[in-house]
Amino acid sequence: MRVSRLISLVLLLQSGGPRTAAELAGQLEVSERTIYRDILALSAAGVPVYAEQGRAGGYRLLDGYRTRLNGLSRAEAEALFLSGLPGPARDMGLGEALTTAQLKVAAALPDPLREASARARQRFHLDAPGWFRDAEPPPGLAGLARAVWEDRVVALTYAGRKGEVTRTVAPLGLVLKNGVWYLVGRADATPRTYRVDRIRSATVTDEHFGRDDAFDLPAFWAERAAEFERGVLTATVTLRLSPHGRRMLRFAVEAVAYRDASDGAGPPDADGWVTVELPVESVAVAYTQMLALGPDAEVLAPAELRAMLAEAASRTVALYRS
Repeated sequence: MRVSRLISLVLLLQSGGPRTAAELAGQLEVSERTIYRDILALSAAGVPVYAEQGRAGGYRLLDGYRTRLNGLSRAEAEALFLSGLPGPARDMGLGEALTTAQLKVAAALPDPLREASARARQRFHLDAPGWFRDAEPPPGLAGLARAVWEDRVVALTYAGRKGEVTRTVAPLGLVLKNGVWYLVGRADATPRTYRVDRIRSATVTDEHFGRDDAFDLPAFWAERAAEFERGVLTATVTLRLSPHGRRMLRFAVEAVAYRDASDGAGPPDADGWVTVELPVESVAVAYTQMLALGPDAEVLAPAELRAMLAEAASRTVALYRS
C-alpha cells in the first residue's frame, strides 16, 4: 500500500509542481503528516525532492528528473477505461488502480498534452447516479467486480419476487443505471439481470468460467432495457397535450413511452394542442403521471382515468377556495 502511494507521490510531483503538503494529502487521500513522512522516505531513497518556501512554494522534484515508473499494470490499464466514472470505479474497488493509472499516463505525456488533460478535468464531469440516492455502494459490489474481472463463478442468494433463491452465476458484467447497480450473469444458457442491492450474499468461488467473446454487454443491456420498458407498458391512454404539455411529457413518463407517443402524435389543432396515444403501465400509474402535467394535458380515454382526474381537479379547486 505504501509503495503504491510513494509511486503516486513521485508521479504527482513529476506531473508539475510545486505542490503543498495539503494539496498532496488531498489528492492521495491521506493526512499531511503522512505526506511529510513519505517525502522523507523519498529523499532517503535518492529521489531529488525538495521544498520551496514562500506563498507559491511547495514540494517539487529537481528540474529534469524523470522517473521511469510509468508502465501500466494490467489492473491499471483496465481501470483506465473507467476514468470517466471515478465514483463507480471507486465503488467497485478500483479507485487506487484508476488514480495510479491516470498519474502514470499524465507523467508520460509531454507538457502541452498534460496541460490539456488538466483542462478537460476542469471543464467536464460525469455524475452518473440519480438525485437523492444513497451514495453508499451496495454490500458485496467490490467482490462481484473482482469476480467479473477474473471470470470467476459466484454463488449468490437473491431476494426475488417469490422469495430468496440460490443461484450459481457466471458474472458477465456490471451495469450502473440511474444510481442502481445490476449484475448481468449467466445461470444457464441465457444471461439474466440481478439488482445488486437485492443480493443477500455472494461468494466468489475458485471456479473459472468461459466467456463468450461475442457477448456485447452494452448491446445486451440496451435490448433488455427496451424489452422491460415495453413489457410493463401494457395499457394505453389517449390524451390531448398543449404545446407546453408536449414539451413536459418527456419528464413525466418513461423514455420509450414518450418516443412512441411523440412518433404517433396527430397534427396540432387551431390552439396548438395535439392528440397522442401514450403507453402506460396501469391506470394508477398514469393517474400520477397526468397529475404532474396538470392543465396542460386532457385525458380523453379511458373514462376511468378521466373521472379520476376530474375528481382530483374538483378537490383541488375546493381546497384553494376554502
